[in-house]
Amino acid sequence: MQALWMLLASLFFATMGVCIKFASEHFNSFEIVCYRGMVGVIFLLGLTRVRGVSLRTSVPMMHFWRSVVGVTALTSWFYAIAALPLATAVTLNYMSSVWIAAFLLGGALLVQGRNAPIKQQGPLFLAVLAGFAGVAMMLRPTLNEDQFVGAFVGLLSGIFSAFAYLQVAALSRAGEPESRTVFYFSIGAVLAGALGMVFAGASTWHWPSALWLLPIGLLAVFGQLCMTRAYASGATLVVANLQYSGIVFAGIYSLTLFGDQLPLIGWLGMGLIIVSGITATVLRARAVPHAPAEDH
Repeated sequence: MQALWMLLASLFFATMGVCIKFASEHFNSFEIVCYRGMVGVIFLLGLTRVRGVSLRTSVPMMHFWRSVVGVTALTSWFYAIAALPLATAVTLNYMSSVWIAAFLLGGALLVQGRNAPIKQQGPLFLAVLAGFAGVAMMLRPTLNEDQFVGAFVGLLSGIFSAFAYLQVAALSRAGEPESRTVFYFSIGAVLAGALGMVFAGASTWHWPSALWLLPIGLLAVFGQLCMTRAYASGATLVVANLQYSGIVFAGIYSLTLFGDQLPLIGWLGMGLIIVSGITATVLRARAVPHAPAEDH
């Protein structure tokens, strides 16, 4: 079931990206982050009230850390987008899944030594690497000599994204409901976006272009809720690998909505992403009877 939650989250985020593409003609990045967070806060206030979920938390520092790393990842990604070709910035950000795999396997080796479950996790790690190779084949990133600072920041965006996703999993293990986790992250986005607007300025609202902010906020909330549920209920490596499906959805949108062309290597990359996702899911399903509880 975690596979379906992550696929749905990826679809929401890819659709949100389409809306951001239209909204970015009228609003800067900080405005979009701030307004996206505002919509999320308002929606989640209503959702938690209807469901009877309290927003009081016993682990405020965990939420604070999740907001800090999440907003840092988002801000770093926007900087990378401005400093690098879009395909390169997206590829570096999607390295988060590779970093997650490296952190989990490296941590297991440090803690458990020879008893680390390398034989069980190794194939999953290879599936994650194969999925990332598919991303690179679809996006075909490039880098010039004067873009190393942007590349470093883009690399940081992937690392901090990995920290954010691992923190989401930790919050779930601590018993925090998805709506509460996403609520506090939305507050962090509002604060970060508002701070950025102090320096970058605010655009004048024009109708109906301002209406793009509503679906951006709602799709972000839906995507965050599904993603949080996926990390709460599924094996982290499998969920991390399935994040690559967002590139597939984005590619389909580019072909159907914007008339972009995808060369043969791009189609092969899309196929590799799909195959790696299926492989990771099957490997996890076979390993479930023998999987230790802390894998979840």
